[in-house]
Amino acid sequence: MLNIVLFGAPGSGKGTQSAKLIDRYGLYHISTGELLRDHISKGTELGKIADSYISKGHLIPDDLMIRILDEVLNKEASVKNGVVFDGFPRTIPQAEALEKLLEKRGTELHAVVGLEVPEEELIDRMIARGKETGRADDNIDTIKNRLEVYRNQTLPLKDYYSKNGKYLGINGSGIVDEIFDNITDGIDKKTTLTK
Repeated sequence: MLNIVLFGAPGSGKGTQSAKLIDRYGLYHISTGELLRDHISKGTELGKIADSYISKGHLIPDDLMIRILDEVLNKEASVKNGVVFDGFPRTIPQAEALEKLLEKRGTELHAVVGLEVPEEELIDRMIARGKETGRADDNIDTIKNRLEVYRNQTLPLKDYYSKNGKYLGINGSGIVDEIFDNITDGIDKKTTLTK
């Protein structure tokens, strides 16, 4: 079993790289952003609550996000090979809760892959993505707010995971396949050391 967190600012390439990790390692993909957008599009009660935060560029409350994640882990049999968490955790309380969720399932987090991209490039990527996909949260005001939230609430996770030896910093600029090769080299080295 292999459990990986894909970590990085909005627009850093987490979705692109998680798809490649799923293929490479046979992992189950949990994108909290996709889960929430699905609830929003279906107009569920959870979707309405989530939309009230996301539309302003804010994070979903920790307890709500953890409940959603626990539900997905409980119902998906395919998580037994391992999971790539895309967009979770985003706060230290979420990171602590994730450790407990994995522990109660008899496993642990093996690596936190941090995609590191300069802020100007992140903004350019998200503006381009918004034009291509029509994602409502890819507009300049919401992007700037999302990056501010990331700096204040999520970036502290880099230190948190660095202290316990799980963080693997990767340059997220450049050619997608080269970035992926750097990720897999790092994961393979890290998981070999912990076996």
